[in-house]
Amino acid sequence: MKIGFGCDHVAIELKNTLIEHLKSKGYECIDYGAFDPAVKVNYPEKGQQVAEALIRGEIDKGVLICGTGIGISLAANKVPGIRAAVCSEPYSAKLTVEHNNANIIAMGARVVGPELAKMIVDEFFAAEFQGGRHAMRVDMITAIEKKYSK
Repeated sequence: MKIGFGCDHVAIELKNTLIEHLKSKGYECIDYGAFDPAVKVNYPEKGQQVAEALIRGEIDKGVLICGTGIGISLAANKVPGIRAAVCSEPYSAKLTVEHNNANIIAMGARVVGPELAKMIVDEFFAAEFQGGRHAMRVDMITAIEKKYSK
């Protein structure tokens, strides 16, 4: 599985930790930056970049990190077809895949530490969409998205 990573300047260290963690588990990781903590990077740009890479099929899922995970996920969710969820603990990371078919996990470098972040991504990537009644709800979300897309 190919995983795309994106972050702003405050989250580079956590991003690098998670890339190494997931590489050790056999995932292919593509790093869309940021790369230098001295160079300010606006989180909406990275959220959009990873989301668009996912929609183009360059990656299978994404990991986004900013200070809280909120802003970067909001940006990613503006791209049609993206279901990015901010998670600060493993249980929600698992359920957002099982129930919402989330394709991007987002988190905050100022919210979670590296060990908790590893547990979050492990649950996210181990989970599988359950379909069934959840598929109907994901379809409802997609219908809302289509209603407001041009």
